[in-house]
Amino acid sequence: MIKYLVIGSGLAGLYTAHKAAALGPVTVVTKKGIRESNSYNAQGGIAAVTAIEDDPEIHFTDTVIAGRGLCENRAVEILVKEAPERIREIISEGMKFDTENGKLSLGLEGGHHRHRILHAGGDSTGKYITEFLISKVESDPRITVLENMSVIDFLVEDGVCYGARCWNEDSDREELLYAEHTFLTTGGTSAIYSRTTNPDTTIGDGIAMAYNAGCRIIDMEFIQFHPTALYVEDSPKAFLVSEAVRGEGAYLLDKAGKRFMLPIHELAELAPRDIVARSIFKQMALDDRPYVVLSLKHLDPDKIRSRFPNILAKCAEFGYDLTDNIPVAPAAHYTVGGVASDLYGRTDIRRLYVCGEVASTGIMGANRLASNSLIECLVFAERAITVSEEFEGIDRVPHFDKLYRKDNSAAENYYALKRQIAHTMNNCSGIIRSELLLSTGLNLVKKELKALGERKYEYYDEASRKLLTVAWLIMTAARFRKESRGGHYREDYPVLKEEFALHTVQQAGCRLTTKKVNEN
Repeated sequence: MIKYLVIGSGLAGLYTAHKAAALGPVTVVTKKGIRESNSYNAQGGIAAVTAIEDDPEIHFTDTVIAGRGLCENRAVEILVKEAPERIREIISEGMKFDTENGKLSLGLEGGHHRHRILHAGGDSTGKYITEFLISKVESDPRITVLENMSVIDFLVEDGVCYGARCWNEDSDREELLYAEHTFLTTGGTSAIYSRTTNPDTTIGDGIAMAYNAGCRIIDMEFIQFHPTALYVEDSPKAFLVSEAVRGEGAYLLDKAGKRFMLPIHELAELAPRDIVARSIFKQMALDDRPYVVLSLKHLDPDKIRSRFPNILAKCAEFGYDLTDNIPVAPAAHYTVGGVASDLYGRTDIRRLYVCGEVASTGIMGANRLASNSLIECLVFAERAITVSEEFEGIDRVPHFDKLYRKDNSAAENYYALKRQIAHTMNNCSGIIRSELLLSTGLNLVKKELKALGERKYEYYDEASRKLLTVAWLIMTAARFRKESRGGHYREDYPVLKEEFALHTVQQAGCRLTTKKVNEN
């Protein structure tokens, strides 16, 4: 039996594995390669108080303001107070962040009132910190990494998790991995949308599995759309243009070349992401074109080339010069809600923990503050590993049969459904929503679930059910929330309502319920 099973290879999974290895053998399973994750692609940076002129209380306030009344204060306090220690620790282990004149180089991003964003490799922070941890994981003999291993389900009996049911893509067969402790770190759901910054694998199957196992799922209506992803005609995959570019002073311009964010928010281009994304979406409609302009023409071109080498090169691939004007449009980027978690990563299933984007700790509220995601991985992975020591070894392990088969002729149907759902999510549950749009989307999901029928234990059928489950969770919560707040905007209910200062809660076999904010 495995001591620690970690599902997912983003920053949360890698850091969990790294920390857990000191306590016992670890196995990491990942759907594709170890470098295919949102964390690896993250550009902006990692938020933590490291400067003398900054303070955790200011970081707390910035986070809560961005969260639009739905942040859990205790969770945010833990994040901002423990973040500096996690940064000091990872630096002491050899992680190198960018420096300037012998000090950490700190950037400014949307919603932050202090320069507190650490970055590495300019605009490649996610890649650098992920590669750093991959090197730790791959060189540790106590850690085994299994790539091309898709998790189908958890092994659960009587409310206890005993590991996971997997499909080995290399050998094309089912495998059962028994574990004393299982950590779900699979990321979010944004690749369920057609225009997204996420890898194709980030479709929320971890959330669907947790829901099916009996875990509560919180606040799934809040999907964060990154305001500025490079617009390339006829390309659904969107290359993210970091918030840090606007932090360096880039302007957002309308068709007439005017800065349209100035009258909308006091922070203009650096307003919280939900406001900027929605403003761009509306400006695109006014201009009758599928993008707005991000202008860096007025900035020092040498500084831009030095600060953003990765974005510069990517723009050049498509014929754009980052030091001039580039076309941008919003794209689905981050899942704010997720699997209900306490302050130590524990779920409703014993011995099953969650960490990272897949978790709902209450930190993000209704809208994630920029660069809080990477630091959340470090802070809460550390806490989850700590409480895992409370459990003694397992005396009796239930027997689970292998059940699944793969009918390769069903693959085409699955991928067709994936494209259809992506189109539906963009149209019916995108940046601007309504009762009509959400009901239309839910009716389509209901129809597709009925078409799947009752056939069980077929790999592609199960993948389709998970996809439809995630779409159902997002749109059901969005239809319930008859207001506009954070990453959820209803054109038929365009204002924030105090009676909706509640978390939505969905659990298999139960109707949607709510939970008060900051209520233990």
